[in-house]
Amino acid sequence: MWRLVPPKLGRLSRSLKLAALGSLLVLMVLHSPSLLASWQRNELADRRFLQLNKCPACFGTSWCRRFLNGQVVFEAWGRLRLLDFLNVKNVYFAQYGEPREGGRRRVVLKRLGSQRELAQLDQSICKRATGRPRCDLLQAMPRTEFARLNGDVRLLTPEAVEGWSDLVHCPSQRLLDRLVRRYAETKDSGSFLLRNLKDSERMQLLLTLAFNPEPLVLQSFPSDEGWPFAKYLGACGRMVAVNYVGEELWSYFNAPWEKRVDLAWQLMEIAEQLTNNDFEFALYLLDVSFDNFAVGPRDGKVIIVDAENVLVADKRLIRQNKPENWDVWYESKFDDCDKEACLSFSKEILCARATVDHNYYAVCQNLLSRHATWRGASGGLLHDPPSEIAKDGRLEALLDECANPKKRYGRFQAAKELREYLAQLSNNVR
Repeated sequence: MWRLVPPKLGRLSRSLKLAALGSLLVLMVLHSPSLLASWQRNELADRRFLQLNKCPACFGTSWCRRFLNGQVVFEAWGRLRLLDFLNVKNVYFAQYGEPREGGRRRVVLKRLGSQRELAQLDQSICKRATGRPRCDLLQAMPRTEFARLNGDVRLLTPEAVEGWSDLVHCPSQRLLDRLVRRYAETKDSGSFLLRNLKDSERMQLLLTLAFNPEPLVLQSFPSDEGWPFAKYLGACGRMVAVNYVGEELWSYFNAPWEKRVDLAWQLMEIAEQLTNNDFEFALYLLDVSFDNFAVGPRDGKVIIVDAENVLVADKRLIRQNKPENWDVWYESKFDDCDKEACLSFSKEILCARATVDHNYYAVCQNLLSRHATWRGASGGLLHDPPSEIAKDGRLEALLDECANPKKRYGRFQAAKELREYLAQLSNNVR
């Protein structure tokens, strides 16, 4: 199957951008009173703007005190609601500060979906509960599948949620226990027993799992424990807050060679960590593009900032159940498609093999090698190497074998050697 990433707004033609800007100026003139009001008002302290009224058809309430107390404020242009039509992904930048700390830090706010997707979610809930496209969500939620585990249900089981999203395409009980135990939108976190959650918290957890499980990925595999994901902070209604990491990886596409080598090494290390770790969970990245990674401005650390499409396979369970061909190494098939950031994979195979090269393939093809294209640029992050490295030819050969192997199981060996070679180059250029 193909996994395609839709074109970004940054790739709109110049004429469309100018037209949008012209339309915006007209709207600003026509609505100058409301424009001034939206600039002066902190809408992040507004319960309706946060869509807190839609709970439990929301993502949580753990950060509501901070939002409603005015501790979270939009940055500059984020205050202008007239710009929302450009913000298709509903991602905002804001400043957050604790009164006792005295300072502010940057955070990223996400609605976890577009306005259209959120409207479709509401309609879906209403139709399932009442047969009509509009309803009172508070009354409707207990009549949907999101309430199937309310009451005295002990555990969140694979049978209840299998296939709801990439995260639980093939969930093990061990994974689901981890999700519940680390669920941050409850005061009684730390137990894998579902019955320790309130009914409203269970419905919020299941809705998040089905609509966009990114918060659950960040909570279950936290940055504090060394996982390469942004830090989850909390939620209020349909607004989730995560730690701001830094500029997206794309902004480093033409950085000095030394910097790009270090970033490439980190990306390969991330691919290795998510594939092979002591917890025996394989986290497969199904959407890999330059926009889904960011780089810390101080430590230069690469972090995954979009974790919606992460499939988790339990290697321990695979070895225990031994499905057909479970111990046969799986090589992802290279496809030189005519679209940006596309990957070819089978979720069923990712769930049934103990040894898989998918993450190496995704990073090499979509980010590092000459096959990587993004926003009209090609050549990958390691484009235009210094003459001595280009003449040596080893780097190009390893990248090609990692992206499009010519030997059987060639990508496994190429990925290992590429990590070692990049580490060597990185040490040499520092």
